[in-house]
Amino acid sequence: AWLFHISYSFNTHGVLQVSGIRIYTSGSMEAVNGTDVRLKCTFQSSAPINPNTVTISWTFRPLTQGREESVFHYQHQPYPPLEGIFRKRISWDGDIMGRDASIIIREVKFTYNGTYICQVKNPPDVHGTVGEIKLRVVTTG
Repeated sequence: AWLFHISYSFNTHGVLQVSGIRIYTSGSMEAVNGTDVRLKCTFQSSAPINPNTVTISWTFRPLTQGREESVFHYQHQPYPPLEGIFRKRISWDGDIMGRDASIIIREVKFTYNGTYICQVKNPPDVHGTVGEIKLRVVTTG
C-alpha cells in the first residue's frame, strides 16, 4: 500500500494552508562599479495570482553594519524609492502574472555591496520564505 504524507499548517485565522509563497533568486551576484544589474526574483504561490493584491518589497542590508533600507515596493504599480541611496536608481523589471518580481539597479556603486531581500505576498498566501541576493560590486569584470 502507498502512503502519502501531506503536511498542513494553520495560520492565525484557522485557515488551512498547504504551502506558502516560494521565492527563487540567484543567491549571489557580482557587478562592475557603474554598470546596471538585474536582481532576479521569481515566485510560486499556492493561491491564484491576483495582480490587484500582490505586494512586493525589496530591502537592502548593507555589508557594513547599518540599518536595512527600503529599495522598492510594488502594490498595483511600481513605487521606486523617493529618498535614500537608491533614489532614481531602481527600475521595475518584473511581471506579476509571470511570477517575476525582478528589479534593475542602475549604475551600481560600492555602497550597494550587501544583501538584497525580495519578499512577495499574494493574499491569502502571505507566509513563506524571502529571497536573498548577495551583491558584490567590483572594480572591473
